[in-house]
Amino acid sequence: MIIACLNRFLALDAGAELNQLMEENIVSALKNIRIVDCTRAMAGPYCTMMLGDFGADVIKVERPGSGDESRGWGPPFVGETYGPYPGESAYFLSANRNKRSLTVNLKDSQGQEIIRRLVRKSDVFIENFRTGVLDKMGLGVDDLIAENPQLIYCSISGYGRTGPNKELPGYDAIIQAEGGMMGITGPVEGPPSRVGIPIIDITAGMFAASAIMAALLERIESGQGQHIDVSLLDSQVALLANVASNYLIGKFPAKRLGNAHPNITPYEAFQAQDKGFVVGAANQRQWEHLCDVIDKPDLKSDPRFKTNQDRVKNRADLVELLDQCFSEKKAQEWLDLFRTAGLPCGPINTIPEVFDHPQVQARDLILDSEHPSAGSIQLTGFPYKLSRTPTELQHPPPILGEHNLEILVGLLEYSPQEAAKFQEDGVI
Repeated sequence: MIIACLNRFLALDAGAELNQLMEENIVSALKNIRIVDCTRAMAGPYCTMMLGDFGADVIKVERPGSGDESRGWGPPFVGETYGPYPGESAYFLSANRNKRSLTVNLKDSQGQEIIRRLVRKSDVFIENFRTGVLDKMGLGVDDLIAENPQLIYCSISGYGRTGPNKELPGYDAIIQAEGGMMGITGPVEGPPSRVGIPIIDITAGMFAASAIMAALLERIESGQGQHIDVSLLDSQVALLANVASNYLIGKFPAKRLGNAHPNITPYEAFQAQDKGFVVGAANQRQWEHLCDVIDKPDLKSDPRFKTNQDRVKNRADLVELLDQCFSEKKAQEWLDLFRTAGLPCGPINTIPEVFDHPQVQARDLILDSEHPSAGSIQLTGFPYKLSRTPTELQHPPPILGEHNLEILVGLLEYSPQEAAKFQEDGVI
């Protein structure tokens, strides 16, 4: 494979081709920012995917031969078998668009020098290794900021770079348990439940992306880089939001409420004749509209339900009454009535129903992409809509090592022969 790629590359003016690609009239918010992405799994890749969506040049550094371990997380897999995998995993594809893949053996001294050379030409370095691992390779915070004093160095870890647990591995489900998410999720009388997506990984990735953009903005004034320390546990605690505030301010210990809200009633899931839906009355006006819609105006003056505080206190009585009422019609009948009255509501959809939803389709939340080995694939679309610097798909999720020569020769100015020797020696 390396020989075929090398022959193609030698036939082109590689540096000129790369520069042309990077300097086309692409209007994007982070067009001139380069990210060195030494992360894998979900939290780090989700962060760098966001930055790539905004136009940054994200170079995903992966282990030669196997790459990001999420490449093996499946089924489902699509496309051609390569290396140890029966194709590209849907999991990997979900978090790695708008990146270029460079394979580097970080344990090799030549591989470490490739990273240092890359850092000198980059703005951000992001990693999610265990505390201390990269320091032993000469790729720690102090090492790389010495190479590039303007570098933003972002670390994502399970527990952060300080504290008694700093060296422990962190995984989404573990942090959901330890950080309180599972304790408040699930049926009232049932066991604790994890959220059905890696919500803490994704949240940590979003926090890291926000912090990186803030640091880049500050660097305009100071001209200096800095270290960003994001942990899954910190992110989980921050995500507790109002539930945390209920405890910290009111000393109100949270408990599992199923699909109900701890501070507002009614604001939860109900079952109609055919399927479930959610309806909410977040203020007194909405509560009174709801009473009128269900043809029970006497509930407005019922002392058990007169104010939101009353309704929260007498939640069980109110829910029992509403359950009986809502069982008399189909879900869509209720939803039509609620929407006419201006009440917030929605059906409980399956995933196929979500992607068939006309609003989801109108918002371009299904992204069609041509992948070099998997062919035509669909990804979730961009959740951010920028009017002047719109997001776009510049790269489909990369094949492992797909851009080795493009980066090594075109960007880092190694010779094609040096790149071929790296391949031969197992450096890339």
